[in-house]
Amino acid sequence: MKDLIIPPLEWTKDMGTPARQGAPVTLTVDGIAITVPAGTSVMRAAAEAGVTIPKLCATDSVEPVGSCRLCMVEIEGMRGTPSSCTTPVAEGMQVQTQTSKLQKLRRGVMELYISDHPLDCLTCAANGDCELQDMAGAVGLREVRYQPVETHFRPREGMGPNPRYIPKDTSNPYFSYDPAKCIVCMRCVRACEEVQGTFALTIEGRGFEARISPAAESFMQSDCVSCGACVQACPTATLIEKSVEAIGTPERSVVTTCAYCGVGCSFEAQMRGEELVRMVPFKGGGANRGHSCVKGRFAYGYATHRDRIVHPMIRERVSEPWREVSWEEALAFTAARLTAARDTHGPDALGVITSSRCTNEETYLVQKLARAVFGTNNTDTCARVCHSPTGYGLKQTFGTSAGTQDFDSVEATDLALVIGANPTDGHPVFASRLRKRLRAGAKLIVLDPRRIDLLETPHLGESWHLPLRPGTNVAVLVAMAHVIVTEGLYDAAFIAARCDAEEWADYAEFVASPDYAPEAVEPLTGVRAETIRAAARAYAAAPNAAIYYGLGVTEHSQGSTTVIAIANLAMMTGNIGRPGVGVNPLRGQNNVQGSCDMGSFPHELPGYRHVADDLARAVFEKAWGVELSSEPGLRIPNMLDAAVAGRFKALYIQGEDILQSDPDTRHVAAGLAAMECVIVQDLFLNETANYAHVFLPGSTFLEKDGTFTNAERRINRVRRVMRPKAGYADWEVTQLLANAMGADWGYTHPSEIMDEIAATTPGFASVSYDLLDARGSVQWPCNETAPEGSPIMHVDGFVRGKGRFIRTAYLPTEERTGARFPLLLTTGRILSQYNVGAQTRRTDNQLWHDEDRLEIHPADAEVRGLREGDWVRLSSRAGETSLRATITDRVSPGVVYTTFHHPDTQANVVTTDNSDWATNCPEYKVTAVQVAASNGPSSWQEDYAAQTAAARRIEAAE
Repeated sequence: MKDLIIPPLEWTKDMGTPARQGAPVTLTVDGIAITVPAGTSVMRAAAEAGVTIPKLCATDSVEPVGSCRLCMVEIEGMRGTPSSCTTPVAEGMQVQTQTSKLQKLRRGVMELYISDHPLDCLTCAANGDCELQDMAGAVGLREVRYQPVETHFRPREGMGPNPRYIPKDTSNPYFSYDPAKCIVCMRCVRACEEVQGTFALTIEGRGFEARISPAAESFMQSDCVSCGACVQACPTATLIEKSVEAIGTPERSVVTTCAYCGVGCSFEAQMRGEELVRMVPFKGGGANRGHSCVKGRFAYGYATHRDRIVHPMIRERVSEPWREVSWEEALAFTAARLTAARDTHGPDALGVITSSRCTNEETYLVQKLARAVFGTNNTDTCARVCHSPTGYGLKQTFGTSAGTQDFDSVEATDLALVIGANPTDGHPVFASRLRKRLRAGAKLIVLDPRRIDLLETPHLGESWHLPLRPGTNVAVLVAMAHVIVTEGLYDAAFIAARCDAEEWADYAEFVASPDYAPEAVEPLTGVRAETIRAAARAYAAAPNAAIYYGLGVTEHSQGSTTVIAIANLAMMTGNIGRPGVGVNPLRGQNNVQGSCDMGSFPHELPGYRHVADDLARAVFEKAWGVELSSEPGLRIPNMLDAAVAGRFKALYIQGEDILQSDPDTRHVAAGLAAMECVIVQDLFLNETANYAHVFLPGSTFLEKDGTFTNAERRINRVRRVMRPKAGYADWEVTQLLANAMGADWGYTHPSEIMDEIAATTPGFASVSYDLLDARGSVQWPCNETAPEGSPIMHVDGFVRGKGRFIRTAYLPTEERTGARFPLLLTTGRILSQYNVGAQTRRTDNQLWHDEDRLEIHPADAEVRGLREGDWVRLSSRAGETSLRATITDRVSPGVVYTTFHHPDTQANVVTTDNSDWATNCPEYKVTAVQVAASNGPSSWQEDYAAQTAAARRIEAAE
């Protein structure tokens, strides 16, 4: 397949300055007429005309400052030689970019730069990829008249040390900083401020003494979040990837999509042979617009980690060591076990779990395996334990279970309401875009038990933090709705035109009850009534208000109710169907949206059509040539329950680690142990594999073709950049298994699977690899009515017709605190790690977060005699574990918080089996616990470590 079909110029070339929007302006550059929007710089206009102006300090990812003086031009009627990067175009402007005067001036500028720069080009890691080197050639510099007397790049001057020399900083695991090569163009500083929003870099000194500084002794001790924006912006080898220093400059690149969070960033995988040199954010990426985070940019080393399992393995019993076998033997063994279980116990004794880390095409085949080969609807996915309430709640209110906007929409937002999400850690690239908007004046409301980093945004304007008690989301949201309704702040015209009148009247009567006044819910939620009222008024008054939410909304016993309450807020204020507004779930894993779209749920076929729908079933029966069951299958918790009861016998798990990620770890272990055949397909021997009989090696996103669908419904291409280390991509393994069980699948490329998806799924009807290659990406629905996709949904009407208001009564969780368990535990993620950590723990990201820690408020720590770093026992009604404590006021008194990235902590051993009333999504975010001093890991952790070591034994190859 082609990488791209003639991409637009701005996707591949640095245009010098950012694009502008305005009325058309026509000018002439070196005799070439060009029309550009008003406000465009002369430099960008020249680039669009095909004329390259030399530059060093300018790049199109940041605003221009005109400091390097290399981009000088002559403009008719204008005195001097203005910098083209800071000079806006004007109608009829005549620009000359190459004159003898300009050539002389530019050479003089370059001479000054070169006189204080080490001329070690032949041994420099940036040789061939250095803009300073390129510009010296571009201006025709052939000699340097100035002799380097006092410099920044010599450790010693004369007989003594050089006070201007600063040693190279190699503290960051991914890139180095060499001040000797810095030309003080400030591109890194501006990228850190404007693109990332961290403000970690500054300039120390003035004039000739000026140098870039991380404002700390080293980069690792600074506020730097290792997003790589500074490295990408640097025109020299001052900031450079250590991988480039070790391997050399890349020779080719392939555009693909990150396999971490639901933002879905596009990257250029830059290669030397089959060795990945670096991942560079792709400017044409619709989700990330050329930015990245530490995970996507640098944490790809797991793909070649020594822990990768690259040979199939089997064993008769889980007490035995693994035995490496050929693919043929592994597939025959697996097919025989599955067939025996099906023939003996019936199709419904089998099931599958699809992966939100695998492609749409791979996920589609796994659910097809269950339905068309096993003969059951027992298929589920990790969305069950994260965003299944999103699917239910938004489908009930709007008619489709997906976010309403694209990420670009944030640029038009006047107020962002962030609830149950921590974007700076979980969705960092989107967080950078949101922070940029907040610095431009947008307001912020955060509903979270914990003070998240978004509230610490530099130059943040008006904001409200509602530190609600875990489990009270619905009460706070309904109290906000109460204020909007009783004070007449709702959008009556929108409601009359777009929503069901009777349901609105019923809902308005419900929320107007004094029982939902902010003063009434304050004792329940812990949020002051005046804060709720202020936030509600600000949300209703904002011209464009957008809601962004995460797992702190969905992973509750009232998760679906909370999603419905969010939809109600958006509808009553008219914040749907245009840029800058909407309801936007921030999906956790890279393809959670896609796994849901592809029919991974036991009650839905691809495209969210119920299995009982005769017409929908007929479409797939014709395409697949089999008769399909109309009975919904089992969800993950039901599969485990049925296994313990002896009714469920075999499970095929692709790319998920349910033993670490699902709640009530002991119950998960019991269910897995009761099965006759557990098949794990993954990159590493994960925790679930402790109970597996078959291990099928998986493939990374670098080793396959396919598509991911991100949180904004954007379908992005995944392109193979290296051969699968195990011999097959995941979709090929699923096909081989299906055929070993008697199927006759004959796909030769994932594009053929997408063609089948498009032929059977209305929302994907126009999607093809050719379309994706030509446009870069599209957002579903993409069909005859929207052939180029749908960035914004519900523009003229809701998918279901009229928007539906639904009563959202607050019902307290069954999980209650008391004398034995007085604290509430909630969980979340951290920037450097990802989900269960299987990938990021096998990279240098471990340097930032090498263990899960328990955050506890100083008041709660004091009464327990705890100090920073102490071992503590975390216990609940379900179980207990031990970890170290971090004492912080980020959490409120009575609330503790931890991450779940490390299996030796197993945070989910303490979470209960409480779940959302509509979808069985676990209530991870509310667990009553006690915290006490401990001497180290618990006996359960020690037993588990011993069991894991035994379960991962591999027989020596003969």
